[in-house]
This record gives sequence, structure tokens and C-alpha cells, in this order.
Amino acid sequence: MKKETKFVNAGRQSKWTRGVVNPPVERASTVVFDSVKQMKHATVNRGKQVLFYGRRGTSTSFAFSDAMTELEGGAGCAIYPSGTAAITNAILSFVKSGDHILMVDTAYEPTRDFCDKMLKNIGVETTYYDPLIGKDIESLIQDNTSVIFLESPGSITMEVQDVPAIAEVAHKHNCIVMLDNTWSAGVNFQPFDYGVDISIQAATKYIVGHSDVMLGTAIATEEHWEQLRENSYLMGQCTSPDDLYLAMRGIRTLGVRLKQHQDNALKVAQWLATRDEVDVILHPAFESCPGHDIFKRDFTGGNGLFSFVLKRGNQAAVNALLDGMHHFKMGYSWGGFESLILANTNVGRLRTATKWPYEQPLIRLHIGLENVDDLIDDLAQGFERLNAILDK
Repeated sequence: MKKETKFVNAGRQSKWTRGVVNPPVERASTVVFDSVKQMKHATVNRGKQVLFYGRRGTSTSFAFSDAMTELEGGAGCAIYPSGTAAITNAILSFVKSGDHILMVDTAYEPTRDFCDKMLKNIGVETTYYDPLIGKDIESLIQDNTSVIFLESPGSITMEVQDVPAIAEVAHKHNCIVMLDNTWSAGVNFQPFDYGVDISIQAATKYIVGHSDVMLGTAIATEEHWEQLRENSYLMGQCTSPDDLYLAMRGIRTLGVRLKQHQDNALKVAQWLATRDEVDVILHPAFESCPGHDIFKRDFTGGNGLFSFVLKRGNQAAVNALLDGMHHFKMGYSWGGFESLILANTNVGRLRTATKWPYEQPLIRLHIGLENVDDLIDDLAQGFERLNAILDK
């Protein structure tokens, strides 16, 4: 089945749809049984998509889990109330006091905070590593290393990691490979074809696609699925069936949305590359982006998120650029239909294992579904405001 067809059909087995097009919203806390036999059956099979208790799931969550597993692969999908919850609970499901993990230096900032604060407090040590380290990560693996965590491309700075090279080394040392796979939306990079054990997404982003639901997913291989599922359940993870219904609806248009986001972003990035204000484009499809060759080798497409570095700038000039935008709004998420802009004038503060090579401000864009000409006009006016401050 081609992926465009999967977007339409994933999670729509008749046992979930019950004769209608979309799986209905099934809300439940208590599940009641008419006999001891029924109750025992549910108890024994409570991890196997059988109605047992609301926190274990309903037909709505089972359908969504099936849909995500069909899209990304793996053996099963655990669902969480946010992408951060998916990351933290996936890690917690596989570490214990005294363990050591390797975390990519470009990780999503809340992931880094979780490592530096909560994991540290429970006796789990974190070592950060260069996202471009590849197979040389072997030199950082210790006897107590249990997890190697990747995020590709990296948050903000977009480095693309050599996932199969890292996974090969990790498995040689019995380490679990976890990947924040949000950028690919789980479809432009197939994690389990490249050695990933657990693929994690902030489904808040492209899966939902409309900036109105917080949601996270973690999909595991057969070997690790039961431990992920049961430990996540023990930590109380569950989600609203209404949110899952919206996420399932988002999957139906995921293919066309991703393609449009990608096309719009490439046009904007190509225009930015002609601007005197821009030093470097950090888009995985551009040769200037670290890991570009790996992107061409392993990914089947892109999306709307990328960054660029200015040739010059200060806080006042960057503020002038941002404050007058019409179509680009400032916000800490991405993956919705709308365009977003964020600036970072000190990317280096987020690094401990690698040195960020640029001193100039970095601008991260999420290119939405607006007309590209309107977005380019908005950025052009922003550059005028930036230059007006710098040229005083």
C-alpha cells in the first residue's frame, strides 16, 4: 500500500469504525462486565486492545494507535498527552538509577532540561554528543549506557544524524536507540528500517496539523513494545478520545499538507538564499545544512520547518524584524497550518558537547499553507525594518 493510501485507510479497520467512515469517539472511565468470565478475560488481555479501564484505552485510542503503527511501522504505539510526555516517559520506561544515557547535543530544549534535572535527580547520568558523530559514538558508550537518544534533524539548527550508523554501534553494545522523529511526521523517514527501537513524535505538530491539540506518540519494536506499554501505563499516561479523533482526522490530510508545507518552505528558503541579509540556510535539502547528504540518502521528503543565520544583527534589529510581521506570528510550536517565526541570538547556550559556529542571530521559520508570495513580502518588509536599525 502506497503511503498516500495509508493516510486514508490507517486505523479504519471495521472493528473500530463499526460501519461508518471514521472511528467514533468512545469516551469511558469505568468499563463494566456482565460476568466474572468477561472480567477475567479483560484483565488477562488488558494490554491487547481489549476494553478494561478507560486509562487503558477505548476503541478511539486503539484505532489511533493502529493508524500510527501502520504509518511508522513497529509493533505498537503508546499515546501521551504531549510530545514532551512521550519523550520523558519513553526514557523513564527503560532507565534505572545508575544508568547512563547518550543525548544528542541538539535536542529539544525540554528534553535537555529533563536530563539535567529529573534524570540527574534519580541517579541517571547524561552525556551529550555531537549530532554528526556517526559511528564514532562508540567511544562514548559506557558499560552502564542503556539508551542512545537521537533527534534528526536537530531542533533549531537542523543537523541530520546518521541514524543507521549510530544504531549499528548501539545495538552492538545492547543500547536502546530512541529517535525524536517529529520532523519527518513519521512518514518521510521510516525509523524501523534504519535500526531505531523506539520512534517518538510530538503528534501536536504535523499529525494533528491544526494547532489545537497536545499529543505525543512512541512506537516500539516487538522486543521493546511490552515494556514501553506497561511502564507508560504505570506512570499514568492516557489521552482524551476527543483529541485522538482530531489527530486521526489530521492523518487523512497529512500527505497533501506535508507536500504543500515542503513546497512552500523550499520556495521561501530559495528566496532567502538570494538575500544579502542571510549568511547560511539551515534546511536539510540545502547543501549548506550539516548532514545534507544523509538527508538525501535516508529521507523521502521535507516539511515547513527550517532556520537561517543572519549576516549581521543585534537584539534591537531582530526585535524590529519580528514585531512588524503580518503573516508570521511568534510561537513556540510548529506543524500547524499557520506560519511561525522565532529568533535566537545565542544558540551556543544550548550546546555543551559542540561549539555553535555562528555568532549572528538565527531565525527559525515554520512555513505554513499561506500563499508564498505573501510570506515572502512579509519577510522582505521585516528585512527592511532590520536594516533600518542596523544602518542607523
